[in-house]
Amino acid sequence: MALKCGIIGVANVGKSTLFNCMSNTRVETSSFAFTSSKSNVGVVNVPDPRLYNLENFQETEKVIPATVEIVDIPGLTKGASQGEGVGNKFLADIRNTDALIHVLRCFDDEQLPHIDGSVDPVRDIETINLELQVKDLESVEKKMERLARIAKSGDKDARHGLDVLEKYRAHLEDFQNARTLEVSDTDRKYVEDLFLLTSKPVMYVCNVEDEAATEGNAYVEQVKEFLEEEKPEILVLAARLESEIAELEDEADREAFLEDAGLQEPGVNKLIRSAYSMLNLISFFTVGPKEIRAWTIRKGALAPEAAGTIHSDLQRGFIRAEVMKYEDFITLGSEQACKEQGKLSVEGKNYVVQDADILHIRFNV
Repeated sequence: MALKCGIIGVANVGKSTLFNCMSNTRVETSSFAFTSSKSNVGVVNVPDPRLYNLENFQETEKVIPATVEIVDIPGLTKGASQGEGVGNKFLADIRNTDALIHVLRCFDDEQLPHIDGSVDPVRDIETINLELQVKDLESVEKKMERLARIAKSGDKDARHGLDVLEKYRAHLEDFQNARTLEVSDTDRKYVEDLFLLTSKPVMYVCNVEDEAATEGNAYVEQVKEFLEEEKPEILVLAARLESEIAELEDEADREAFLEDAGLQEPGVNKLIRSAYSMLNLISFFTVGPKEIRAWTIRKGALAPEAAGTIHSDLQRGFIRAEVMKYEDFITLGSEQACKEQGKLSVEGKNYVVQDADILHIRFNV
């Protein structure tokens, strides 16, 4: 599925370091602001221990995880909405993403100067929010001008659209993000074509020094207090530590390193899974001797749509889906055992696929 999660933040907060830990694509990191002239896209494997556990019950030639696209967007600064720094180009890149990972600098380092002269993650949140809000306000006002011309002819829908857009304008002018405005699904349709930057779901990553990777620090507490009302997901990790972990190829070395750092798994693994969930995605599995594979679908997708992610012919000629639950499969140990215990169900076109379902699609074209 072509869904993207963008990494945003001011310059020199560790975005590119995190991107390099997550993606096979490598980008340059630097202590200088605005050294990058373009956003970078990487395809990231979604860590899922369940997928590899299935291999214990079904010998297979290969295991293929689900993936998600991550976009590393160069650092923004005050005035970006007016073209300052890297300016409008990267705001357009943000518009083309489906969710955002906002990286915050929560560590002190005299060798790595902050673009605003001091470390203050709350100020950095406000800086980014303001730039996105200004751009959204511009988009809303442009559409209001268009609808106003239509409304003059007596078009009732245009008039109602203007009322809805006025709510968004007032909300943005009050330095609030579009995602926090309470509107009905019916009214939200008037802004869907604007792809508002502040309407996107967002999670925050507090990039801390190595010693604070497990417990956080005072900067993290400031972030949590500031965002308490919004209640977004907030992750704490040390990008430099994660970079060192990512460079270890030997699994035993990696586990020893994690143990020394007091971590159960690399923080980026949780970050990737959280990004996957924030995009409203789940995985279903196919299991066989040639491959065990995780397939990506939107939460709430029906069985024919899931079949279509495997191949369009399977959706076009869909007859039924044979479904096993992951827990039943690993508990009973095989498809045959699931059949014998009545744990294999036959589902039709209206079946809503659940996370970790094991599917076998029957079709005819």
